[in-house]
Amino acid sequence: MPITARHLALLLAVALPACGLGGCASINEKLAAGVSDTLPAWAGGLPADAPPRPGTAKYDEFMRERERKRLEPAPATATPTTATDAASKSNASLDPVH
Repeated sequence: MPITARHLALLLAVALPACGLGGCASINEKLAAGVSDTLPAWAGGLPADAPPRPGTAKYDEFMRERERKRLEPAPATATPTTATDAASKSNASLDPVH
């Protein structure tokens, strides 16, 4: 069976998109982390208060600060003396639901 121009065109029409799709997949795998860091939060990027990525210098600093805060003693808080005081204080902090 000889290869005709029609067979060659069909082979090219199938092979070109397949190679292009494979190329996009390998590029996106490597660039996804860097691109998502530069996107604004409204477009689906990381929020401003997100912790840094593991493996970076900022991540190590973040973990040290987190550990320091964890080991820090909790501040003493005043506890309510009666159940009605506790209920009134807990209701005072709630916003009304409309």
